[in-house]
Amino acid sequence: MTTMALPLTQHDLSILEKIKDPESGPSAPVLIDSSLPRDPNVTNDETYNRISQIERSIISSIQTIELQIAGLKPQTSESPLSPYLECVRQLDELIDEYPNYASARNNRAQALRRIYGDSLLVTNPTSPPSLENTSVLDTSPSETTLLSASTTILSDLSTAISLLTPSTPFSPLSPQTTKTLSQAYTQRGALYHLTAKSLAINGAKLRISESRKEAGWKTVQFEEAASRDFMVGGRFGNEIAKALAVAANPTAKLCGEMV
Repeated sequence: MTTMALPLTQHDLSILEKIKDPESGPSAPVLIDSSLPRDPNVTNDETYNRISQIERSIISSIQTIELQIAGLKPQTSESPLSPYLECVRQLDELIDEYPNYASARNNRAQALRRIYGDSLLVTNPTSPPSLENTSVLDTSPSETTLLSASTTILSDLSTAISLLTPSTPFSPLSPQTTKTLSQAYTQRGALYHLTAKSLAINGAKLRISESRKEAGWKTVQFEEAASRDFMVGGRFGNEIAKALAVAANPTAKLCGEMV
């Protein structure tokens, strides 16, 4: 009995193209419209200006702390941890009052990563947190604190992305919205990418709340998610993310090993 080969559908061809070219991704250009509200969830100019001014003041404080850490400004306290935590507390208050303001969520996630390090999603019994990342500010956090921080970071980034993602790839965005989306996708991609690397260490386990989808992921799933996030971050304007999309792609790695 002879079996006739079925013709490939457009979907099949698209899948094959993506396997052949791991760099392929969303190709629709981002439409920028400066006349749109700077945040689609805060459309009143007066309210937006008030919120963004509070946020800028907090970020300015964080930048001052970083300059003090780098030795470019005199320090006002023995440890930068306390003033950094105060900035996070202020971001907490801002988000509590304006939960749909995505930029503050993106910045809180970044501040928590700075405090606890990029390895906080993974616990490695052979290497204490203080040795995993020498740039962390809190070198002896409790497991409860780390689990809470990891949950907040993942929730903030996914929420920020959800709040700002347009209904279709062809919907126009304001410059501010595009920038925040680029930052959130790139930041989450970096976290996923570093988590995948940490999971490769013998004995490493995830430190993620069971309520999160990532709690059941394996290394390859973090790699794939990192590549996707870098790809979208690049689409929204981050050139570094665009380059990292290929490096983090497990299919690209496999193809490279096969050549």
